[in-house]
Amino acid sequence: MSEPWRFDGKVALVTGGARGQGRSHAVNLAKRGADVVILDILEQIPSVEYGMSTQADMDETVKLIEAEDHRVLPIKGDVRSWDDVNGAVSAAVSEFGHLDLVSANAGVMPTTGEPAQQLDAWHATIDTMLTGVYYTLRAATAPMVESGRGGSVVITGSTSTFQGVAYNQKMLNPGQVGYGAAKHGIVAIMRNFAKALGQFNVRVNLVAPQGVRTPMLVNPYFGPSVREGAPPGWMANVMNTDIVEPQDISEAVLWLLSDQARYVTGTSVAVDSGTLIY
Repeated sequence: MSEPWRFDGKVALVTGGARGQGRSHAVNLAKRGADVVILDILEQIPSVEYGMSTQADMDETVKLIEAEDHRVLPIKGDVRSWDDVNGAVSAAVSEFGHLDLVSANAGVMPTTGEPAQQLDAWHATIDTMLTGVYYTLRAATAPMVESGRGGSVVITGSTSTFQGVAYNQKMLNPGQVGYGAAKHGIVAIMRNFAKALGQFNVRVNLVAPQGVRTPMLVNPYFGPSVREGAPPGWMANVMNTDIVEPQDISEAVLWLLSDQARYVTGTSVAVDSGTLIY
């Protein structure tokens, strides 16, 4: 078996890769031998209060990957658009000849402030993290099957994939409930693709992180509107941790993508300090 978590000669697609967890996954893949395609919206969605990714974020991620002496193809696109997602996959195959790995990571959290109360917030979450994941897997697994090379996909879930987090009626807003609904729904996507495509050596898994130190969580809005009003023990975990680093999630993603997990498919790995035990 090859050295752990090596991806030499492989090509990876990371959605939402301009910053945060996606940047960490993309750079780590490059460090371990992969060429990387990054798809990111690089625009603000009105339902989201915190600042979303920018061209400057993408440029920085490109520099970090190039510093690892690997090729990177940055693409501005929206996972809510089938044409954008399918176009990114086509560009990846055209540029590199094949596609082997996918981190379906793009996500938004329109769960704070007045924008979260509007129905647009529901559509932002569902369209990005449920429809967008389906589009990504539908587009990306097709060339994996056709090539005969197989492949590996990891979807970014959440502890909200397996539990409700609303602790009062105000949190039953379109953004918050939409976030949970999307994160629950991707389990069905993961299991169906894993079941149908295992015969082609295409593996599909999910990683479920607790809170991660990224702009999605660390911003002026999340704390005052959500965390500071929470009851004692909300989102508690057995290890008494608060938020973790993107690298902590990348370690799990890399393992699931790697040949060391070659018989792991259709499963969810929680990196949550035991949050889901409660």
